[in-house]
Amino acid sequence: MGWFFGSKFSKISTSELKDYYLKNRKDKFFLDVRTQSEFRTQSISNFTNVPLQSLQSHLNKIPRDKEVVVICQSGMRSSMACRLLKKAGYERVTNVSGGMNHWR
Repeated sequence: MGWFFGSKFSKISTSELKDYYLKNRKDKFFLDVRTQSEFRTQSISNFTNVPLQSLQSHLNKIPRDKEVVVICQSGMRSSMACRLLKKAGYERVTNVSGGMNHWR
């Protein structure tokens, strides 16, 4: 679990993302918080791109009734996004550790 000033969120590896999460995606929303150009260069199908810098103003695009699985390039921006989502009241938030750097 990741902790930051009381905000707790789950962490998974890219292999867990591939082996379980993408196969069992019915109750999940996949969020990529990299820039649009990073997303266009390489992305995972089923992920929606909302760059971290505009996430706060686009929370209406993210469902509250699903687990939100967040990825970025290395795991830093996605950790920040997870903290922001938790602060905004999202209950089920999961960070993909290592991000796209570890995606194969």
